[in-house]
Amino acid sequence: QVQLVESGGGLVQAGGSLRLSCAASGRTFSSDVLGWFRQAPGTKREFVAAIWSATSTYYADYADSVKGRFTISRDNARNTVYLQMNSLKPEDTAVYYCAAGSSYGRLRLALPDYWGQGTQVTVSS
Repeated sequence: QVQLVESGGGLVQAGGSLRLSCAASGRTFSSDVLGWFRQAPGTKREFVAAIWSATSTYYADYADSVKGRFTISRDNARNTVYLQMNSLKPEDTAVYYCAAGSSYGRLRLALPDYWGQGTQVTVSS
């Protein structure tokens, strides 16, 4: 059974940093798109970042709200994707979800093949 498990969430002060990890199991995701979404109370699930490869080149996409502050990366040997979050703001507070899928387009539209269970990130002011 495929499973995505996030870790690394917690409570930080504004301006601080966190690194989230998402470990996949059940199959290899080296050729798939991996991404991160977040959802704050009372809001829709929001795209944060995605990473994929094509013709031996890696590509990344970020939401405007996190561009320049967050960095997505992956370690295919560990079947893991990371989200390095710097200069955190209170508005970054949300449950962060890992996502994986074979299609960038579907994942970008919050329709991945797989979701993780989420990890809470809270940024205090």
